[in-house]
Amino acid sequence: MVWNKVTNVLDRGNEDSPEKDEIPLTMDALRQILVNMSDAEVIERTALDERTITLLYIKTLIDLERLNESVIGPLSVLSDNTVCECITASSISEVTGQQKAKLLLMQGSVLVHDDRIDRWWAVSLPSSLGRSIESSDTETIILGPKDSFSEKIDENITLIRRRLPTPDLKTEQFSVGSLSKTTIVIMYMEGITNPKHVAIAREKIEAIDYDMILEASHLGFFMEDHVHSVFPQFMQTDRPDASAYYLGTGKLVIMVGGTPFVLIAPMTFFHLFHSPEDYINRWLVASFLRLVRYLSFMLSITLIPLYVALTTHHYQMVPLQILFVLLDSRSKLPFTPFWEACCMLITLEIMKEASLRMPAKSGQTLGVIGGIVIGQAAVEAGFASKVLIVLVGISAIASFLVPNYMITKANTMVQFALLILASYLGLLGVVLGIILLLIHLNGLSSLKQPYFAPVAPFFWRDWKDLFIRAPLPSLRSRPLFLNPLKKWICAAYAPVSGSSQYGLGHHRRWHYIQH
Repeated sequence: MVWNKVTNVLDRGNEDSPEKDEIPLTMDALRQILVNMSDAEVIERTALDERTITLLYIKTLIDLERLNESVIGPLSVLSDNTVCECITASSISEVTGQQKAKLLLMQGSVLVHDDRIDRWWAVSLPSSLGRSIESSDTETIILGPKDSFSEKIDENITLIRRRLPTPDLKTEQFSVGSLSKTTIVIMYMEGITNPKHVAIAREKIEAIDYDMILEASHLGFFMEDHVHSVFPQFMQTDRPDASAYYLGTGKLVIMVGGTPFVLIAPMTFFHLFHSPEDYINRWLVASFLRLVRYLSFMLSITLIPLYVALTTHHYQMVPLQILFVLLDSRSKLPFTPFWEACCMLITLEIMKEASLRMPAKSGQTLGVIGGIVIGQAAVEAGFASKVLIVLVGISAIASFLVPNYMITKANTMVQFALLILASYLGLLGVVLGIILLLIHLNGLSSLKQPYFAPVAPFFWRDWKDLFIRAPLPSLRSRPLFLNPLKKWICAAYAPVSGSSQYGLGHHRRWHYIQH
């Protein structure tokens, strides 16, 4: 892999600027670049005043209909005007350097040469090829907006600007990768988002030294503070409504060209359990469902390790009636509880991966039929107990209740780690593993912000939207752990001058501002 430094297209000192693009642009050089490119075309046209106009473009990257209307048609009647005055396209610029010309050519521009004055122009006519706006397949909800992001970064920006029609919504554009030239856009709310978060994100993007960034996850890997953790430090979503909400709370939205998913940062561990539907349902229903997700996560990582710990080291703690069931189901098994659980969990992971790789209809059939057939056959053959099959099924279903897909892979790794500790140390190993997990989560960060906030460090006001979701009229402040410039969502309430804003246990007086 050849490594190359990232280029910020907004930086006036980048390598594409005229000052550094010293190689002069010639027709022979461009023709040499287009050698062995079957989709490249060179067209020569003679204008009314006998001058020769040459067009160079790659037909798979441009809109051919717009080319005929905006360039070829007007140039056919060119007389005394310049090429720039004749072309009707909205985006046209003069090009003098070879490097800049190559870049624009590969980004969907048509290079136009006037031999009378020996000048070059670039007309931007990128192809509009792409899929239409569809509903999200990864974050489905019953109520609420149904649109989702696409692979076109301009359309994605439009979807957010329609929801936040304010000039305070700022965008910064970068170009990453010497080969892929991937467009990266940072979006944030000026006056709300802490400038330190924007500066950190900008610094991390500019520090990327890699040839190809083809997906949002690739960018996240280079921007993470802890690359060896199994927990994601950037949240991915393809929902414009969720992105607009996070922008309003003071977070950043990082878009990557060519992918329908965007990165949200800074995030915390608890954001992985929040769903866009939480803010559509009644607050009691949303709070209940959110608590169910937390409980499901704990069950998915501890249920099987607890089974192994109890059946291996602490069978005396099992109630007598349940113990009889366990003894009956395990009396003829050739494996220890640890190896029995490992075989079943690995088989479950194989079926999950196979169902994802198969076509949609075949994958559903494989998941249902495969689970029933293999589970029943394993019990009848004496390789697994009935109790373990039930627990594995509950654990697998519980792991899918978390809205964020990335956490489902992380809890599988945590589950196997707790399983090993439970086989050697019993319940003490499970407790020790949970303590180590909490220590690890407390040590993570996202864009230098604490990953386990608002629990550690403690921000009591943010707990209104943590384990439960309080009524929306009660959520008057943005997350304080983000240190937003505007802390209050409702402008009608403000703290009295001189009162402590973060102090715990201090008496607060509120002043109502008359509008």
